[in-house]
Amino acid sequence: MLKYLIDFLKCDNVRDSQIFSHLKCSEEEAKILKALTEKYVDGIEDINVSALLRELYQSEDYEYIYKVEKIKNLLELGWLVKNSITGIKNIESSTPELLNINIALSGTFFKLLEEGNFKFKLPDKSPYLDHLEYLKDQFLRIELYQKLSVLRGSFQESSPNINRLKERLLLLENRIKERLELSSCDLPVEEIFKEYDLSEKEKIIFFALLKEEYNSDIESLRDMNALIELTSKDEYEKIKNRALLEEGSKLIENAIVDFDEMLTAFGGVTRSFYINEDILQKIIRPKKEKKNKRIKLSSLIKEQDIFELIEPKTTIDDVVLHPKTEKILRNILKRMDRKVVNRLKEWGVIDKKRGLETRIIFYGPPGTGKTMTALSLAKSLKRSVLNFDCSKILSQYVGESEKNVRKIFDTYEDLAKKTKSSPVLLLNEADQFLSSRSSGANSSADKMHNQMQNIFLDKIENFGGILIATTNLLENIDPAFSRRFDYKIEFKKPDFKQRVMLFRKNLPENAYYEDAFDIEELAKFPLTGGQIKVVIKNTALNVAVKDEPLFTMEEFKSVIQRELSGSFGENSSVGFVVT
Repeated sequence: MLKYLIDFLKCDNVRDSQIFSHLKCSEEEAKILKALTEKYVDGIEDINVSALLRELYQSEDYEYIYKVEKIKNLLELGWLVKNSITGIKNIESSTPELLNINIALSGTFFKLLEEGNFKFKLPDKSPYLDHLEYLKDQFLRIELYQKLSVLRGSFQESSPNINRLKERLLLLENRIKERLELSSCDLPVEEIFKEYDLSEKEKIIFFALLKEEYNSDIESLRDMNALIELTSKDEYEKIKNRALLEEGSKLIENAIVDFDEMLTAFGGVTRSFYINEDILQKIIRPKKEKKNKRIKLSSLIKEQDIFELIEPKTTIDDVVLHPKTEKILRNILKRMDRKVVNRLKEWGVIDKKRGLETRIIFYGPPGTGKTMTALSLAKSLKRSVLNFDCSKILSQYVGESEKNVRKIFDTYEDLAKKTKSSPVLLLNEADQFLSSRSSGANSSADKMHNQMQNIFLDKIENFGGILIATTNLLENIDPAFSRRFDYKIEFKKPDFKQRVMLFRKNLPENAYYEDAFDIEELAKFPLTGGQIKVVIKNTALNVAVKDEPLFTMEEFKSVIQRELSGSFGENSSVGFVVT
């Protein structure tokens, strides 16, 4: 409808226009709006404030500068927006700064020209017929919260523009409550709120993420800052409300909401939040019962004797690694990000049903952190670990090696299928599995070993998931196996700097140390990360039994010498972690 626009342009006196009463500004300010509207119709979208005022007030002695207050008021009312390359917010701008910005008519003003008033059309006061009708109102509510968070970035909390939007939001929220009281249909979202006793702010975050699921081509509300701004009216509340989405919060702890982490170009980490798939299915398909209930992995693991179930406690951030090794692992995590995987599926690079298949081998001396890093990588990927200790179990397979090698992978697939999960398969100390096959083998033992490896090779080739194998010596691996791994990552003994870090982070914090205690002196000894943990533990045991428990350099050096001479625990640890 253009009648209000034409009426505004044709009126000799702006007070007589049909929209003037809704502008809530002076007659002189309305004339400025009219002049800008005329320019817009003539094809000029924005104009410099100083140039506009000179043109309107025909002043050569700078008296027109006084009129910049009119521009500032129109900005605060929301009828104008600024197009300044400086990016100065209205609430931060001094009045003189406004002279050198470009301004344009706002979308709110154009809406007024189209509709002639600001009457907010509320949904009818009637019962909800289904959950989609209910979600429609809630998504409209989130849109208002989004607009409010944007305005708070540019205007004072008490500005007319913000107050107008708050009134609309309050009207809508009251109407939703009224409709809920009248409704008798099943509303899965409300049941979820009751089950987990969510607060109003948690509900807003939930609806914002749900809105993103229904508008999958737009992802403006998955970032933590964007979600927190919806629930916060000032900087203090933004800091306080971050707890709503941090580890231990109700949304995260109850697996209502989950998140993916991605490395930024500047080395930081961003989180992208989404509603847990099980919760989402309750809402999207509320009446559809799942054919197969998801069984917890921990409840099935006792029924088999192959794997040890490990729920990792540390992430990659907790492990001390060589810089090159850490860089490779960070890149692997980035490539396994949910968004990246979905993008590869869309491109047809990876199978949509099988998902991402990754085979990794960690190699290096004992105690350099291979196992700990494998567990930490799984934790960073939010996955459990099914650990298969090759060194202990291979001896049990004599005579039935081929059958039992198949059983490793068949059991993994069965557990993954029943639990509808994709745990990491960890093959620890896989040297015998991966070693070079015998050529021209004549003995039955050699033939059995080669057959076992051929089956193992085939299973690795067709494995649909994340597999990590650890080994001490890469040069002993059969080339056929080496080619099957996507990543071969070397673990070196820690250098001096890393040993200092390991000692510093793992030494007991509340213990007492002699004045001459020097971590850098201890770090000169060529210990692995695993050996450092063993040294600290055994030294602590020695010190703890004394009447005056004091950690001394002499005590540490004595334990270190025994460790290096192989008197105890030479290979007792296969990983190290910053605690």
